[in-house]
Amino acid sequence: MALYRWSGGRIGGHMPGRRHARILLLDHVGAKSGIPRTSPLLYVDAGAAVAIAASKAGQPHHPAWYHNLLAHPDTTIRIGTEVRPVRARVATAAEYPDLWREFVTMTPDYEFYRRQAGGRTIPLVVLEPR
Repeated sequence: MALYRWSGGRIGGHMPGRRHARILLLDHVGAKSGIPRTSPLLYVDAGAAVAIAASKAGQPHHPAWYHNLLAHPDTTIRIGTEVRPVRARVATAAEYPDLWREFVTMTPDYEFYRRQAGGRTIPLVVLEPR
């Protein structure tokens, strides 16, 4: 994450070998601990917002950052050199299919994650400007 910040996202701003798979830095606060944290995550555009997937690489439980955003939805993201204040919300049922398709188009790994998740629906989180 330090290289991402130092380079303005030129280093670490894309998934290796997939230039179209872009990475942002998500700031979040521990739901129980209150400790500030940062997570690098793939994202897709969602109009004026961006969306992230709580895939946890197909693990059976949601990632900690997802629970943290539910508890503290107002946060910031960094895309390249730009820091954006955002409010997190879970994608609606109407939004989900199109956003999911965007993630799978970006990298087919997401379909593997869905199968690996053992019946867990992978939440998609929309980060809207505030």
